[in-house]
Formats: sequence, C-alpha cells, structure tokens
Amino acid sequence: MKGKLTRRKFLQKGFLAALGAGLVSCAGPQRLAEITPVKPMDTVTPPPTFTPDELPTRPTFTLTAEAPPTPTAEGIPIPELHEARYYLQLDGNRVQCQMCFRRCTVPEGGRGFCRNKVNIGGRYYTMVYAHPSALQIDPIEKEPSYHVWPGATIFCTGTASCNNRCKFCQNWHLSQRSFEEIEHVVISPEQTVELAQEMGCDAVSFTYNEPTVFYEHMFDVAKVAKQAGMGTLFHTNGGMNEEPLAALLEHMDAVTVDLKAFTPEFYQEVSSSKLEPVLRTLQQIHQSGVHLEIVNLVVTTLNDNMYDIRRMCQWIRDTLSDEVPLHFTRFFPAYRLTSLPPTPAETLESAVQIADDEGLQYVYIGNYPGHERNSTFCPECGEKIIARLHFAVLSLDVEKGKCRFCGHSIPGIWRDA
Repeated sequence: MKGKLTRRKFLQKGFLAALGAGLVSCAGPQRLAEITPVKPMDTVTPPPTFTPDELPTRPTFTLTAEAPPTPTAEGIPIPELHEARYYLQLDGNRVQCQMCFRRCTVPEGGRGFCRNKVNIGGRYYTMVYAHPSALQIDPIEKEPSYHVWPGATIFCTGTASCNNRCKFCQNWHLSQRSFEEIEHVVISPEQTVELAQEMGCDAVSFTYNEPTVFYEHMFDVAKVAKQAGMGTLFHTNGGMNEEPLAALLEHMDAVTVDLKAFTPEFYQEVSSSKLEPVLRTLQQIHQSGVHLEIVNLVVTTLNDNMYDIRRMCQWIRDTLSDEVPLHFTRFFPAYRLTSLPPTPAETLESAVQIADDEGLQYVYIGNYPGHERNSTFCPECGEKIIARLHFAVLSLDVEKGKCRFCGHSIPGIWRDA
C-alpha cells in the first residue's frame, strides 16, 4: 500500500490521542474523567438532507495516499461514498434499509435513523466506509471478551453515530454525532488490516459506537483480516437483522452483545430501542457457534431491579446456555444521565449472586478494578483459572481449553487449543 505507516509513524501522528484515546468498548462504561472526546460540542445538530446535486462538505484528513473508490449513482460522481448492502429500492426513488430492526424507509436525499446512510437517486450509500473516527489498540479484556485469547491485543475501529439513542452512552461524542461533526481518517479495509499487523495486534475489533451503522466497512475489514490469519470480533447492541448478521458471523470469531435490560420499557424510554431484536440476535449468535459473551450495564435506579435481573439470568440459562459468560458492568454518570450515582458495589454483587443461584457458570463484575469477580473461576473445582486486575491478565491456568487443576472444559477460544 502507498504511504504505509509504521508503528513509530502511527504513534507520531497521534491518531490514538486524536481519535481513540479514552474510548471504551461499545456501551462499556468507564469513569467519565477518563473519556476524551474527539471534538466535544454543546448541542447535537440534526443532520442535513441533500439532493444528488447538493452533497455535504466534510472535513477530512488522509491517513495514506490512497483514497477509497468513487462509486456513482445514475452517472453522477459521488465522492467518498460507498453503496450500502441490504436495502430495497421502492417507488418514487425511496429505499428501505434492511440492516437493522428499524427498517428505515428513506426518501431521496434523506438519511436513515443512523445518520450514516443517504438515499441518492434511489440508491443507498454509506458515508462512513473507509472513514473511521476512532482507531485504538486495546486489550481484548476491555471489549469485554474474557474467554477469547486472554491477554491478546486488538486493533479497534469505530465511526460516527449509532442506531440507538442511549441516554447513558459513554462514547456519546461518537455515537450521538453525525459524520460531519467529528474528525475521521481515510483508511481502506486492506490498509486497516496491514496497520493492525504492523502494530503487532492479534485481532481486529469493531466497537466504541454501534458497528451495525458501519457494517459495510466492518464486513470488508473482517474478511481481509481472516484471510490474513487475524482474529475478528465485534461489540454490538444486538439490533442487526438476521440476514446481514448471518453473513457477518461467517467472518467473526467472537461477539459481545449488550443486553441493556430485560424490560421493553427500559429499551424504549432509555435507549429509544427494542428488546425483542436483541433476544433474537443472542439466539442467532449462540446457534451459529460463534463465541458469545453478554454485557449488562447496571444503571442505578433504571435497570437494577433484582426481579428483572433474575428473569434475565433464567432466560440466558434456559434459552442460550449456562456457559455463556455474563458481565455485570458498573455504570458511571455520562451523557444525559449525569445526575445518577455510580452503581454501588452491593448492587453488582447482588446481581452476581442471583446469576450464581440461577446456575450461570461464568459471571463477572466489570469496570470495578480489583474486584474478585474480574477473574475467572472453574465451575467444577472452584480454582481461579484466569486472574485479572481490571483488563490485565495476571495468570492463566487454562491449558488446551481445560482447567489446569481439574481438567474441566472451559468454553472459549484459547491459543493452545
């Protein structure tokens, strides 16, 4: 590739600081003081609509000398846009997106709910293909993905916007912004994988904002990464439709899904979303054989009802498996919920006790560095088999996918298995 970046040049250019520093996994909380916005703004400006002759002017800076290909619609050049996957063409130059549960019907010149796709001349285009707004190297435990290559490093990609409107979002400066409002770089899927390898990463990950809204870029990066022998994973809110999810899972090793609550009311009132598509997504991923982990961000007073948490644990056990790792993650005030206190340790521990009582075998407390439940314990003999301090792996006693002490099989993806 032209203009190839070495590790030294990547760090010298400051992309980690400018684009990704302080970011947390998609909907995974962190202390607010640790989060560095790309370009903080006081208000969110509704994205504009435009016709084929009125394309928006977008500030960009180039990561390499190569730019992504230029598609066209009805013979009209469309700079820096890439045709979307999974949409229907309707009469009157309308389109209907088939990517997520919203199935937006978009008139000519309009955008979908995610803000990232635009209808131009009756064809649907993604604006963020090869234009990430976040690139960062993380430990895989930050995803969180605790049963996949412990101690691995992942090269993470995120873009603008989301198909949810979570009031507690820790990465609101990405997810609640449209493409024009934040900086981005130009980097193709091939260049992304090459850079990830140059940086010594074990896998590529798609996180920070909802990957569904940059599906086309994610799909191509994941496909190239698998061909290059790298691991692949993504962190999602679970709203993707079945067909695109099935195609994506063919190129994925692991998925982390946010199960934000177990009531439709929470999803509607706090996230402007729906619970049912997430439950379907969890079942589809589990049935596919791709490794699955679940995150439940416990938001003080909003989804910390222990009766609902018990129902959720029972559903996971009975519908999925008692071996699916479940992370209860601590909330810290952010975005539109700055008036709420952080989740008390007692609340998280009560949730863990319920999960234990319901027979779930791998239950964790996240975003609480130093808690005993950062670590993995063998459900058969009770020994600590992966010792962690927050995201750091201190010791690993899983050998060829089994507990070193008693030989019990541990679900996951292990380096020596």
